Amino acid sequence: MFGLKRGSAADLLVLLAVWAGLLLLFGQLSAGFLSPATLGSVANRIPALLLVATGMTLLMVTGGIDLSVGSLVGFCGTVVGVVMVDWGWTLPAAVACSIAVGLLLGSVSGLVSVKLRLPSFIVTLGMLEVARGLAFLAAHSRTKYIGDTIESLGTPIAGLVVSPAFLCALLAVALGQALLSYTVLGRQLVAVGANIEAARISGIAVDRPRIAAHALLGALTGVAAVFNCSRLGSADPNAGVGFELSVIAAVVVGGTSLLGGRGSVAKSFLGVLIVATLEAGLVQAGASEPLKRVVTGVVIVVAVLADTWRRRD
Repeated sequence: MFGLKRGSAADLLVLLAVWAGLLLLFGQLSAGFLSPATLGSVANRIPALLLVATGMTLLMVTGGIDLSVGSLVGFCGTVVGVVMVDWGWTLPAAVACSIAVGLLLGSVSGLVSVKLRLPSFIVTLGMLEVARGLAFLAAHSRTKYIGDTIESLGTPIAGLVVSPAFLCALLAVALGQALLSYTVLGRQLVAVGANIEAARISGIAVDRPRIAAHALLGALTGVAAVFNCSRLGSADPNAGVGFELSVIAAVVVGGTSLLGGRGSVAKSFLGVLIVATLEAGLVQAGASEPLKRVVTGVVIVVAVLADTWRRRD
């Protein structure tokens, strides 16, 4: 199933049970939580998170991590706003620009980290500041209001409760899992993350898959920025602040190891559903923003502890 081994399929069932438990819990705490309208609203809020979690899974499987994705969402979204509002370009052209910018900055992070043998979290921490500064410079610290042209991507399809953005994100998840499970690149990503020296000795050009993972994550972040703009109807240079925490939480909850060598896009998808359901449930229960951040942090710590326990087993 989805290219998953028996043990991974069991993990998938556990994640499904956790998600179902959260749905039942918040359904009891809030009468309207399990309504199609609420669940559809949750689904239409997560396309950007799904896309970036897909790319982050591929990168974390190699043992890398990218802390700049929140700022990249802000900068790529600002690019979309500038080219559509200030330059009058069409939506397809703006999407292409956003993907190109994300791909470029992701590739730069990958090249610097891999070729100079620097920790990816340090390099991407620097890129976090660079991308956020570029976002404010490009937008002159102002929000760009785009309107209906882009909002259609985040608007539910007639007769359905989900949007085109959500369906596109589901397709990306399927393609990401297929890449990881059935392609040479996917096997190389896992091999490099499991033991980079063994991968090198076996003849794998270990730098290429690591750089490719950074580049793919950058490109997917560019698409995510478009979907984020479609949900807001505008491009805000402040967009994506703290977004990287939600992404990392979802991927780690999905069982991808922070040390590399193990991960699944399909399980990261369930991790996204768990994190998004938890956040939406806390909102309906009246939880404050600081409390939501505390819960997110606790979830990350618990997931890391679970990963450590699995490795000892």
